[in-house]
Amino acid sequence: MHFSSALLAIWLVIGVIAAAQRGDYTDHIDCSSAGTIGVTIPAGPLNYAGVDPHIHCSTPQPSS
Repeated sequence: MHFSSALLAIWLVIGVIAAAQRGDYTDHIDCSSAGTIGVTIPAGPLNYAGVDPHIHCSTPQPSS
């Protein structure tokens, strides 16, 4: 495994751990929480440097 591949894998694992510590996986997964998880993981170690990404979105509701 190349050094850059190993570094990327470690970076993403740190992001997964950070998301777990913030409790992102325990809530009901909806559009906003999935988006937040999706940006928390690539942020990796930056989460521990004060980066606190949150995504807010809404899905269209069906008409009745």
